[in-house]
Amino acid sequence: MDDRRRPRGGLEQQVLAALAGAPEPLTPAQVRDRLDGDLAYTTVMTVLARLTAKGVLTRVRTGRAYAYRPAGDEAELTARRMRRLLDAGGDRTAVLTRFVGDLSADDEQLLVDLLTAAESSDEQDG
Repeated sequence: MDDRRRPRGGLEQQVLAALAGAPEPLTPAQVRDRLDGDLAYTTVMTVLARLTAKGVLTRVRTGRAYAYRPAGDEAELTARRMRRLLDAGGDRTAVLTRFVGDLSADDEQLLVDLLTAAESSDEQDG
């Protein structure tokens, strides 16, 4: 493998980091300027289009072009990714069983507390 190649998903992560650190939506040219290396404009456009298609980014019209921003904060984006992975898996029970089985004791207790709070909220709403 070429030493100059990024790890899988590395460029997407760099693009997300550039957008997350921006106070306003960025155009593809602005994203490219914030990234290290000599990336082609079309490469940046492709990454932005893919992330938009995944629901990770939203775009807004700025003149004749689009500017991009994260569709949510880091926790929301991670939760969406987890949901997409869960939806893509075949056996939800097996996936969730393994996920819960790999949690630390503190994370397991946090999950129990969150589920209990959600259940209480549903009962109050219903």
